Amino acid sequence: MAWIPRDPAHPRLRVVAFGGGHGLSASLRGLRQCEPELELDITAVVTVGDDGGSSGRLRRERDAQLPPGDLRQALAALASGDEKAQRTAALLQHRFQAIGDGDPDPLTGHAVGNLLLLGLMELLGDPVEALDHAAAMLGAHGRVLPMARRAIGIEADVRGGDPSRPEETVVVRGQHQVAITTGHVEAVRLVPAAPPACRPALAAIAEADWLIFGPGSWYTSVLPHLMAPELARAIVDSPARRLITLNLAPDNETLGMSVADHLGELHRYLPELRADVVLADAKWVGEPEPVHHAAERLGARLVLAPLAVADGSPRHDPESLGVALVPVLGAAR
Repeated sequence: MAWIPRDPAHPRLRVVAFGGGHGLSASLRGLRQCEPELELDITAVVTVGDDGGSSGRLRRERDAQLPPGDLRQALAALASGDEKAQRTAALLQHRFQAIGDGDPDPLTGHAVGNLLLLGLMELLGDPVEALDHAAAMLGAHGRVLPMARRAIGIEADVRGGDPSRPEETVVVRGQHQVAITTGHVEAVRLVPAAPPACRPALAAIAEADWLIFGPGSWYTSVLPHLMAPELARAIVDSPARRLITLNLAPDNETLGMSVADHLGELHRYLPELRADVVLADAKWVGEPEPVHHAAERLGARLVLAPLAVADGSPRHDPESLGVALVPVLGAAR
């Protein structure tokens, strides 16, 4: 199995990374770049609210226990670097395209990995066992776990969520709709409010040396972990150090929010949260003083480093992220 038990004779840093989608994938690939300078045991704890695209269809059409898309991306990010594993990772990421100009067939839009994970969950009856099996297929350098045992819903109060009533606040339901809203998100919540946590995820949090939050969609990928009561309690009680990696630009969910506001939202949804390091790209931070103060309110120091890809787009470069993470994570030894 891909997960490696702790060996007291050869201690490894245990890192738990929270999030979903492309943001978590970037974080995991950055952690992989820390090798060989640091020996890490990586656990990804993944949001399970996705209701768009292929994952949404599988939730609706097959009552999928968990939406597989974000789990698939995390697995692919942790795949071994050998040729066979990388080919398998590429297969998991392959998405069926429409054939010709007629009506799309049932496979159109589905990622192979989503169907594989759904099949494993149905076959084995346990999502954790299914994810561990898929991780072994990829020779994954780490473990992927869901934040909850069942899919969750996400809803938000959004001012201007209905373009015909721009001054009114309406309820927007579903992760996908919240993620693409053009209104101002005033509050977000989980449905149900207290989803049953994944027990192995709680154990990983309790045993971790570092907990890492972000980057990713703030309201639909990062904050859900802080709103689930069992997870939030485990995060607060963990003896681990905590690192927050900020995004490189606002998205639809956080349009109009400052960098400091992003950190303020973490405190708003989990007032007991304390952090040790806030990692950010200097170009997005701009005037650093407000961000320094926001980090200090969480108990953290601000670390600025070049994190973006060279083409100027707001995407984290895994190699640059790894370079920035090595001295930060290594300080825990």
